Amino acid sequence: MFMRLSTPAPVGLAAAAALLLPAPPAHADPGSDRNDFPITTRVHGGPDTYVAGGGFGTWYLDLTNTTARTRTDIHPVVVLVDDHRALEPAQPHLEFYDGERAHPVRFEKTDADELVGAFDDGFPGFTVAAGKTLTVRVRLALTADTAPNAVTVNAAVVQRHDDDGDWVGQSNDYRFGIESEPGRVQDPGTGTGDASLPFADELARTGLGSFTGIALAATAVLLVTGGAILLTRRRR
Repeated sequence: MFMRLSTPAPVGLAAAAALLLPAPPAHADPGSDRNDFPITTRVHGGPDTYVAGGGFGTWYLDLTNTTARTRTDIHPVVVLVDDHRALEPAQPHLEFYDGERAHPVRFEKTDADELVGAFDDGFPGFTVAAGKTLTVRVRLALTADTAPNAVTVNAAVVQRHDDDGDWVGQSNDYRFGIESEPGRVQDPGTGTGDASLPFADELARTGLGSFTGIALAATAVLLVTGGAILLTRRRR
């Protein structure tokens, strides 16, 4: 069962959808204005620096519903892009909160060495009332073997509808540094890539090298239900 993609579609999403759908959707410019989305999305409040092997740092994701109807089944997708392309999926430990309950986020690595993780561990999604803002608490820690680096975080937002779904939001960037655990010396490395994500090669060939393009592609490959890849479409 797949989320079907409808026009207009970012180029990266269309490339993946062409492998699954009877006819490929029309292409569109991926450089869209975040203000066009029905869910205004903002990352804020996080620390400027994390220590590898240290404790969690807390930040927040605001989801503001700018429409006149309630939005349900909302799932953010977080994208981490590090300067050295050395960050591995097991190194960031990310959790989001639904009330007082913490949910883990599992990261996957694309062949371009970005990490993508959906707020989707069986969680039914957030509900955002018309005209209201829901603030989601998120916390992040890095394992002790994480090398010094700088990371940019961005969040895309998907609204599910059974076997379909819409891409409804995209956040600002949140950038932070990673420092070594005191007394530990590490080589930042360059990263070797990983093709574990389905269609990673296809997404890479679309040329979505900017961080915005990466976030768009993440929505196509990360939301997984019962092992099936769910493709998303943009909805205003």
